[in-house]
Amino acid sequence: MTLSTVVLDRDGVINRDSQAFIKSAAEWHALPGALEAIARLKHAGLRVVVASNQSGLGRGLFEYDALLAMHDKMTRQIGDLGVALDGIFFCPHTAEANCACRKPATGMLEDIMTRWHLAPGECVMIGDSATDIQAAHAAGLSAIGVRSGKPIDSDDPLWADVPIVEDLAAAVDRLLGRDSAV
Repeated sequence: MTLSTVVLDRDGVINRDSQAFIKSAAEWHALPGALEAIARLKHAGLRVVVASNQSGLGRGLFEYDALLAMHDKMTRQIGDLGVALDGIFFCPHTAEANCACRKPATGMLEDIMTRWHLAPGECVMIGDSATDIQAAHAAGLSAIGVRSGKPIDSDDPLWADVPIVEDLAAAVDRLLGRDSAV
């Protein structure tokens, strides 16, 4: 199957992450080269979708208007490069909610595949955390890990068959240098 869709985690992949959560558009800052990497994916004809846990909503750390302002800032900056994301999916729940959408659950990934009539082999997930990789594996997607966010324990068996690169730009280099998914 041919790769058609790249699913990106947000915090730590596209923008700087914070243990205190990114709570406003003022706190949202793209990582160096990340937006340009998204533009390269789009110019290569790939669908690019964000799937992000946003438990700060469920914790009451910020409101939906703040999240929408962050996403507006991100989409405007990507738009300044002449491309657009194909979708932004997010889970507002805390881990304690045991919902179907919060990664490592597969709800967001299944929703993405259903909306675009995709098979798992047509998608790759790029993430910085174990939950991203667990969700990808559970949904049947290949995955690439990036070190630009949370620390990755490459000795953890979860990461054994997952390519790990420095950042989104390096992940895109890897993807565009191949004819098919990872």
